[in-house]
Amino acid sequence: MLDKARRLYDKAGYKAVIAVLTLLIGVTIYAFLVQSVTEDTYQVELFKLSEETIRSNKTVEDPVKTEQERVRAENEIAPSYQFIDEQAANQSAVIESLFGYILDAKESVDDEKKPADIEAMVAELGENLRLMENSENGLRLTDDMLRSLLALPEKDLTSLKEKLKMIVEDALEEPVRDVGLNGARNAAELEIRGDASIPATVLQPAIAIARFGIVPTETINEDLTEAQIDQARKSIEPTKILQGQVLVQEGQIIDREVFRQLELAGMTEQKDNIRPMLGLLLFVAIIILLLFMVLARSKMNEVTKVRALTVTWVVTTISLTLMLLVNLLSDNFDVTIAFLFPTALASMIVRILFDERTAVYTTFLIGTSAGLMMEGGYASTLQMDIALYILFGGLAGVFLIGKGSDRNRLLWTSLSVAIVNALFIGFYLLISQTQYSMGEVGFYIVTALLSGLLSGALTFGLMPFFETAFGLLSPIRLIELSNPNHPLLKKILTETPGTYHHSVMVANLADAACEEIGANGLLARVACYYHDIGKTIRPHYFIENQMNMMNPHDHLPPDKSRDIILSHTVEGAELLRKHKMPKEFVDVAMQHHGTSLLKFFYMKAKELNPHTDEKSYRYEGPKPQTREIAVISVADSVEAAVRSMKEPTPEKIEKLVGAIIEDKVKDGQFNECDLTMKELVTIKRVMCETLNGIFHSRIEYPSEKEIKERIG
Repeated sequence: MLDKARRLYDKAGYKAVIAVLTLLIGVTIYAFLVQSVTEDTYQVELFKLSEETIRSNKTVEDPVKTEQERVRAENEIAPSYQFIDEQAANQSAVIESLFGYILDAKESVDDEKKPADIEAMVAELGENLRLMENSENGLRLTDDMLRSLLALPEKDLTSLKEKLKMIVEDALEEPVRDVGLNGARNAAELEIRGDASIPATVLQPAIAIARFGIVPTETINEDLTEAQIDQARKSIEPTKILQGQVLVQEGQIIDREVFRQLELAGMTEQKDNIRPMLGLLLFVAIIILLLFMVLARSKMNEVTKVRALTVTWVVTTISLTLMLLVNLLSDNFDVTIAFLFPTALASMIVRILFDERTAVYTTFLIGTSAGLMMEGGYASTLQMDIALYILFGGLAGVFLIGKGSDRNRLLWTSLSVAIVNALFIGFYLLISQTQYSMGEVGFYIVTALLSGLLSGALTFGLMPFFETAFGLLSPIRLIELSNPNHPLLKKILTETPGTYHHSVMVANLADAACEEIGANGLLARVACYYHDIGKTIRPHYFIENQMNMMNPHDHLPPDKSRDIILSHTVEGAELLRKHKMPKEFVDVAMQHHGTSLLKFFYMKAKELNPHTDEKSYRYEGPKPQTREIAVISVADSVEAAVRSMKEPTPEKIEKLVGAIIEDKVKDGQFNECDLTMKELVTIKRVMCETLNGIFHSRIEYPSEKEIKERIG
C-alpha cells in the first residue's frame, strides 16, 4: 500500500494527492451521514389501516390547528363599547320636533274645516313624519294614529310629549346596547301602558313614539376591539407537531386529519427534500476548510502530510462504522448504548503517529459527525450530548497521550479518558430533565468507563496495522526498537563495541537538539543506534573499533580505503532492509553523511595523483531529506571530532561545532531539508551544552600513598 501511495505521489504531485484525500474524507463523511439527515417516509393511504405506529421525525408548525386556536381566542373577545353621552338629549330633541309637527298641524285645523281638508292635513303630516324614519327603526304612525293625536287637545298633547320625553330620557340614562335594545323598549311600553293619565286613544302612537325614541347609547369601539382581537391572536403560540409525537397508532384508520399531519411532517412518500442534503454539503465544506487550515499551519513535510490525511481518513471510516453499528444496536435496548463508543480511539491514534493539531481536528470531526449520526431516531437532529461526550473524551486522550512513548502511558491515558467520560456522564445526568433509575445511572457510568478502556485497547491493537500499512513509526514501536536485546543492536554491541558507544553518544546529541527545535527526538535517538550498522561488515576498518591493533588503512591505497568507508552507508541500508526495519532507519543510514567529502583519503589520493576526481570520494547520498537526519549528520561529525580532541574545553568544543556546521552549510548538505539558520544556531548551542556536560573537567584524586605523605 505504501509503495502504491509513493508511486501515486510521485506521478500526481503533492497538491493533487492532498486534493484527492481531502475529497475522499468529505465524500466518506457525506456517505455515512446522508441517511441520518434524510427524513423517513411511509407508504400510507387515506382511510386505510396504518401498518405501524408512526412518530413525527421533526418538530413542525401545524398552521390549521394554529388558526383554529386563534379563531377560538378571537371569538372569546367581547366587543369594547363606548357610551354616547349626548344620546338622551338628542332623542329628546327628536321627540320635541315630532310633537312640534303635530302641534303645528293642529293649530292649522279649526272647527269649520271639512273632513276632506283634515285628511289632506293628515297626509301632509304623515309625509313630514316619514322624513324622520330611518332604515333600522322607522317611526311608523298610521293615519288613524295621526288622527287620534290631532284630535287630542293641545294641553294633553303637551303633557303627552313631556311624559314621553321623560320616559325616553330615563331609559337612555343607562347603557343601552343593540342586544338589550328590545328590552329597554319593552320596559318603556309597559310604563306607558301602566300610566292611566295617557288617553287610550293615543296609547298606540305614544308607544310607537317611545319605542322610536329609545336607541342604543353604547356603540362598539371598532379600533379598540380590533386591537384586542389582534392581541388575542398573537398571544396564541403556534400549535406544533412535536418531534417524536405519535401521529398514528398501528391499526388506526388514517383519516383526513391524520393524513394531513403526516403530510405536514413530511412522512408521506413525496419528492425528496434537498434542504437537508444542502445542509450536509455545507457541513462537509466546513470540515474540508478546517482541514486545509490545519495543513497550512502544520510543520509536517509533504510526505508526512499525505500519510496524516490517509490515516485520518482510515480512522474516520473506522469510527463512523463503529457509530453506525452502535446506532443500529440501540434499537434493541431501552437505554442509550451510544456512550459505549470509544471516544478517544481516533484521537489517540492520530496523536501518537502525527501531531497534536491534526489529532484535535480529528476529534472535532468524529465528535460532530457522531452528533449527526447518533440522531436518536430523528433525522437532521444534532445530539449534543453524544457530540460533547466524544469531544471531551477525545481531547482528554489527545492531551494526555502525548507521543505515547510506552504502553504504560497508553494504559494510564485510557484510565484517565474513562474517568473524564464518567464525569461527563455525571454532568449529563444531572442537567437532564429525565428521571433515571439507579440501574440506568450505573449502566451509563459503566459504559463510560468501558469506552475509555476500549479506546486504549483498540489503539494498542490497531497501532501495528497503521505502522505496517502506512510505513509509520509510533513511539511505542521506537521504544521496542531501542531495546538493547534487539538482535541488530546486539550485533552492533558485540561486533563493533566502539561503534555502539559512538552511536549512543550521537543519539544523546541528536535527541537533545531535535527536541529543542521541535523535531522528533525519539526517532532521532533510536535511529542513531542503527545508523552505522554497516560498519559491522568490516568493523576493524573504522577507527573506533581499532583497539590495540594496527590501522589496516595504513597498508591500503586510498581508493581501497575509500570504497570500504563509503560502502558502510549502502551496506547498512541493505542490512536494515533485509531485517525489515523502518524506512526512516534506512534513510538515516543512507543519508547521515549526505554527499560529504571523505577528506582524509581524498587528500591522500591527491598526493599520489593530482588529477583525482573529487566526486569519487564523496558519499553516495542523498543529502539529508528531513530535519532529524540533518541533526544526526551534525551530531555524527561532532561526536567523532570531539572524541579525537586531546583536551576538550568549552571554547574548543564551541569552535569545533561551529566549524563543522559551517562546513556542512557551505557544502550544501542541508539544501534538501527544512532546517533553518535559526535552528542551526539552536542545534549548535544544545550540542555544545551536551558535550560540555560529557567532557567536563574532573578532579584528579591522589593515590593512597600521596594521601599518607600529605598527612604525615
